[in-house]
Amino acid sequence: MNDARTPEAPFACARCGKTTETLPLTWTCSVEDGRRQYFCEECARANIRSIEGRLDSSWW
Repeated sequence: MNDARTPEAPFACARCGKTTETLPLTWTCSVEDGRRQYFCEECARANIRSIEGRLDSSWW
């Protein structure tokens, strides 16, 4: 289920595949094509300009 109130664990970075059981505050969440995607701190930092520009992750 992809409900904003009940995220599913484990969480995986949509970019590099890193996983975690609990969602760290440093991870970024994006909704793309109606699907929620999470990005680890390293991937988010490496692509912050694209994220801020609201470009889908497939572009960066």
